[in-house]
Amino acid sequence: MPTVYYQGEEIECEEGDVLRDVLREAGLPVHNGATRTLNCHGLGQCGSCAVQVDGEVSEAGRREKARLWLPPHHPSHDVRLACQTRVEGDVEVTKGRGLWGQHV
Repeated sequence: MPTVYYQGEEIECEEGDVLRDVLREAGLPVHNGATRTLNCHGLGQCGSCAVQVDGEVSEAGRREKARLWLPPHHPSHDVRLACQTRVEGDVEVTKGRGLWGQHV
């Protein structure tokens, strides 16, 4: 069973679970500020659930790659969208500053 490490918490989940869902079910925020309410609810469109991940996760798909090309993100920022990322093993997650979490 994979473990997600986030904000000092350890959350066990099933392999293949969506990272955004894992964090939300544990009561941990994946959004900053107003984006806690105003977001795309996991559709991969707004980019506000961007996090830095270190560990075993799915490859980024077309939708996620396309969104990460739009400001304030850029593929060189080394972030993933939690709503498009599946946990495949142990993962350490960091949420950056800024409305979209873009300042890791």
